[in-house]
This record gives sequence, structure tokens and C-alpha cells, in this order.
Amino acid sequence: MTTGTAPSVALPGGEMLAWSDLPAQRLADGGPLGALAARVVPAGARVLLAGPHDPALLDRLAHAEVTCLLRSHPDAVTLADRGARVVVGGPAGLDPDDTFDVVVAGAGLDAVESVEGVRLGWTGVLDRLAAALRPGGTLLLRLDNPLGVTRLVATDPWYADRADAAWTIGGVLDAARPANPDRLRDRLAEAGLTAGTCYAAYPDPAAATALVSTDALDRSPTSGLLDAVLHGACAGGFAGTTVLQDPARLAVDALHAGLGAALAPGWLVLARRTGADGLRPVDDADPTGPLPVVLVQTGPPGVGVAEVRDGLDGWRWAGTTGASARPRPAPFASREAAYRDPDALAGPVPPGRLLRTLLLDGCLRRDLDALRGLLRGYAGWLAGQAGPDGRLTGAAALADTDNVVVDGDAFAVLDPSWQAAEPLTVEVALARGLWRFAAALLTGGYAHPWPSTLDVAGLTVVLGGVAGHDLDRATVGAAVEAEAAVSAALRGLDAEGRVALATELRAVAPTDPPAGPRSYQSLREAWVRQREELTRLAALLKWTEELLTSRERALRRADATINLLSGSLSYRVGRLAITPARLAKRGARAAKRRAREALTPKQEEQQ
Repeated sequence: MTTGTAPSVALPGGEMLAWSDLPAQRLADGGPLGALAARVVPAGARVLLAGPHDPALLDRLAHAEVTCLLRSHPDAVTLADRGARVVVGGPAGLDPDDTFDVVVAGAGLDAVESVEGVRLGWTGVLDRLAAALRPGGTLLLRLDNPLGVTRLVATDPWYADRADAAWTIGGVLDAARPANPDRLRDRLAEAGLTAGTCYAAYPDPAAATALVSTDALDRSPTSGLLDAVLHGACAGGFAGTTVLQDPARLAVDALHAGLGAALAPGWLVLARRTGADGLRPVDDADPTGPLPVVLVQTGPPGVGVAEVRDGLDGWRWAGTTGASARPRPAPFASREAAYRDPDALAGPVPPGRLLRTLLLDGCLRRDLDALRGLLRGYAGWLAGQAGPDGRLTGAAALADTDNVVVDGDAFAVLDPSWQAAEPLTVEVALARGLWRFAAALLTGGYAHPWPSTLDVAGLTVVLGGVAGHDLDRATVGAAVEAEAAVSAALRGLDAEGRVALATELRAVAPTDPPAGPRSYQSLREAWVRQREELTRLAALLKWTEELLTSRERALRRADATINLLSGSLSYRVGRLAITPARLAKRGARAAKRRAREALTPKQEEQQ
């Protein structure tokens, strides 16, 4: 059956007339999922989008014939208006004779099944989608992790979900649902599919801004690139939300512990139906190149998705994908302090560990020798990047501890696409990088070997001294202004927002919670630091009061002694004897002065 108003919408039964599944949070060009789907789908292929997806994904798959399988009638009308063919009612409504080259289930299998139709269950939906694949066809399937970072940091328990969409709540208690990639591979094999590349989806499988190969996570737990990708994805994805603990810290710790894939919020798995017929999608054996190791959404909006591929000489930047992935011109006529050039994402990815991670490790272990070597190496490397005028330009001017990797004694910029619009002096660029690290160190509550009474600017000066540079607070102030300008360009703030941001950055104190998600753990740690600061101030106030009290008592004793002595007979007799002598001395001085004034200049020269 088809509707009269929208001929491309088929209603075989089981449609949900008053429900919408389209994601509220949408990424430009479909995000990393859109980039991966566009690479997996060959030209002219028949594609089935099973479940709700970002409408932008249709634009990324314009080279293919797309059919959408939905359970929501309003969503079907929305996608039909964009030219898509839509089947509404769940997997039971698919024509058994209708087969596809690629099936994309990027929203998982729960959102495919309609509550108004025949319920097949997770395994039943998988079998139906597998049957819709032609021999040699590819399935791109999302599976949420019941023990991933998202659930570990959530303030509400997963089993108490009261959202309207929570008709059923999936978890590890459901034995019919796989809970990890190994079990998923077994289920796929039972459905006649062979699992291939698996990606970990961060920070939220429903709106992943980073897809990282699970093999890469397992093989390279100390990679600076993966460290920065996971930290950036989780810090940005959970910004402004309330969580139990910092998801970025948890994700990076999981990476270094070899659990980056196991604790991922979700996974995207590519599987192929056995057989040699049908159009062959892009895979590792395709001459156009292997699948990317990393796909990460880059900012600001409109830049696209950056890809990293594995080559004979290691990982290499493969540029950006997406219709809007065009380089932004340098804002010579604007007030922006930085811009992003996607064309700079080319060439090998520098190996090594992230400088921020190494510095945090040195602080936690209180290894001053290691910290001195890292900071002096960083400062020397920055100075070596300066031009003849002693100023830094391009990516080197923005090379802070979050974007520099260290491999032995070699330092390198990890992401060279961020460019400074105006040059910075080495001192200001160094102070900016050290200020960012000092702010994260103090507000994050990390242990470190320096006095706890230092503020952020004071610790920046100390770090500069360890690095061999004599920074002062004026230089740190200029670095904070530069940081405000760069952050404003990153966030797309106007002039008023930039001023407000600069005021906020100047006011950062060690007792503040860290920027980013509002985690109970970080808030409690900030409360502990505030309590310690109040205890210190109370002790200082008590000591000051005791000092003032002791001084006041000493003054009272001295006053009593003076009063006692001034009333004695010996004091009065001595005063009577001294007074004439004082008067005589004063008169002699006056007579001598008058006599000197009466002399002529010639007499003064003779004298």
C-alpha cells in the first residue's frame, strides 16, 4: 500500500502514526557514520537504511539507490520529501523478493522494530535484514555497549530509563542480545554473515563524532593520536551535561589500559554475506584503498570528517570528506585569531605519546627530572620553529600540550590544520601552552610537586622556569588573551562572546571545577579544595588575630611601663635637670645660625 500524498511511502502495516525517531542531535553531512557509509556503498548500489538516520546521510548516498525502512510515519514523510523511497512498519513489511547490496543499521536494531506490528526480537530483526542482503552484500550494524563509557558515567541507572522510547530496555540481562563484538560475530555467523572491520564509536553511539578501529585501539594504547581523539570526542560530546565522573579521563585511562575498545560506548561492525554476486563495496581488498583507521568529526562546523589510514610507513592523514570539506581562507580582514585549513591534514601522522599525558604522568609521579626534560624540550622545539623575527606562525603558534606528540627527543604537531592568523612571540606561545596545562592540572585536582598555594598564573610562571624561560605575569596575561581569541575562533563566538570568555579565563582559580562536563567526582574534588583553602585561610586569620593580640598586649605593657616611669620622683628630678640643658643647646644653635647669616660671602670664603 502507498499513500496518496506521498507515493514513495509504502505502508505494509504496523506503522506508528504519532511517533518520531529522527535524531535531535545531527552532525554535518551525517558525521563519521555518513563518511563511512559513503565509502562502503559503491556507485549504483541498492541500499537499505534500516532504522532512523540523520537525513543528511541521504545526501552522502546520492550516488546510490536508497530505500529507508522506518516505523514512524511522520519520519517517512520527512524523508520522502527529500526524494527517498520509504517503507514504514518495521522489518516484517519488507518484500521478501526485495534484496539490497548494502544494509545500514546505524541506529541499531531496536529502533527498526515497530511496537504496532509483529515483534521479531533482536535476533529476528538481524535474520530479516541478513535475508534482505544479496550474496556478497554488506551489513553495517551498530551495537550499543551495556558496559561502555556512556553508561559508566551516566547519573541515571540504565534499568530505570523512563524515556518515551524505552518500551523495552536492553542490557546484559538479555541473553538473546550480544553484549560485545565477539558475541556479535558469533550471531552474525549464525545469520550467514562474516564479520569484518569493527569500529568503536565515541562519545555516544547515537551521535558518534569519532570512529576508531578496535584493532588500532588494541594495538596502540599509547598512541598520541588516539589519546587526543578519544579525549576530544568525550570532552566535547558531554560538554554541559551532568555525569558521575569525567568521561574524557575515563576514556583515555581505558585506552592506556588496553580497554579502549572494550569500554567504547558502542561499536559499528561491517559484515558481509557469503557469496560472490552483487556489487562489491569498498573494503580492505579494494584497489581504491583500505578503510580508514580513524574517522573523526572536525570543527568548526562545515569542515568535514578527517580520516586516518594505515599505510606501509604507518598512519597517514587522508584529508577530510564531505561536501563542505573545503579549506577556510585565512581571515585577514576578520578579527579571528585562528582558522582551520583541512588541506593541511595530509602526510604521515607523527608517532609518539601526547605531551599532556606525559606531563600529567610526571606530575603524578613527582618526577622533576622528567618534567624538566619534557618542558625544556618543548620550549626548545618551539623556539626552533620561530622565524628570523623570533615569532611563530601557522600551526606552530598554536602547538600546545594537547596537540603536540613526543617520540623520544622529537616533538611534532599532531593536528596541523589549525593555523594562527597572526604570529605570536615564542614567550607568549609557550606561556599559552603552559597556562592551558596549569589550568587543567589545578582545576582537575591532579597531584603535583609544587606548592598548593599557587594560582594558575603562578604555576604557569613556575612551569616556565622549569622550561628555562623567565616568564612574568604580564606575559601570562597576554597568553590568556591569546587563548581567549583562539578559543573564540574555535567556538565561533562573536566579539562580545570573546570578551566574556577572556574574563572567564582570567578568573580561573585552583578551587574551580574543570571545564567541560559537570561530574560529581570533579565537583566533589573542587569542594575538597575549597574546604582546604578555607581551612588555610581560617588558620591564617587565626594566626593574624593571635599576632595582633600579642602585639596589643606588648603595647599595653610598654604604655604601663612608660606611665609608671613618668610618675616617679627620679623621672621628675632628671627632667628638671635636663630641661635647662636642652634650652641652652637650642639657644646656642640659634646664635650660631644668626652669626653665619651675618657674614659676607668673602668672609665665608676666608673661613
